[in-house]
Amino acid sequence: MAAAQGHFSDHPDHSNGTGDPDGSGGDTVPHAFRRAVEALRAAAPRPEITLEPARPPQRLAPYAYALEATVSEGEDALADGRLVLLHAPDGHEGWAGTFRLVTLVRAELEPEMAADPLLPEVSWSWLTGALEARCPGYGEPSGTVTRAGSHYFGGLADRRPATQIEIRASWTPATGRDGVPDTGAHLVAWCDLLAQIAGLEPSPVAGTEAGAGVVTLPQRRGPQQR
Repeated sequence: MAAAQGHFSDHPDHSNGTGDPDGSGGDTVPHAFRRAVEALRAAAPRPEITLEPARPPQRLAPYAYALEATVSEGEDALADGRLVLLHAPDGHEGWAGTFRLVTLVRAELEPEMAADPLLPEVSWSWLTGALEARCPGYGEPSGTVTRAGSHYFGGLADRRPATQIEIRASWTPATGRDGVPDTGAHLVAWCDLLAQIAGLEPSPVAGTEAGAGVVTLPQRRGPQQR
């Protein structure tokens, strides 16, 4: 598929102060952030994952860039997610760095899978395992794993019970000597997480067999409706 595209902003109107809505121009955007965004735009995920532009948050950091993803097989949407790159040139005490990646991913589980007491730990390990495999050197990870069930009654009683899993997380990407993180590698790791939560076979990592050391759950039925 085509390389990922998106928007980044350092002003509430998302124009970075230049009147350029997609952030492609202007001298106010730091070089390190611009390089990090270019790496995200150049990355191409596996064919089941579609990336789309997303409106970035306005108040989390001076600079932000966002993408949304959908994981599909045929006509079935299996999972979705959002990835945000934040940048504070002067640093942020809570990040232990100048960049931060923030994500939300979610999917619908079969009810019997939701009853697994190890589901939260396994789900969190999908994120940390993907990061360790694709981009070692990340730091300060934090987040939550939430599962919620729905039972239908009355006019909706013919629907099967549904259980959603949601992972919210953030971490600090390591930067090189030029102060720029390898955001392309982090995007690939994030796509690994999306594939895992969607129940797809994991992509191989250089030097390993596909799926080696990975705990998987059966196929999910799709993402929670927006």
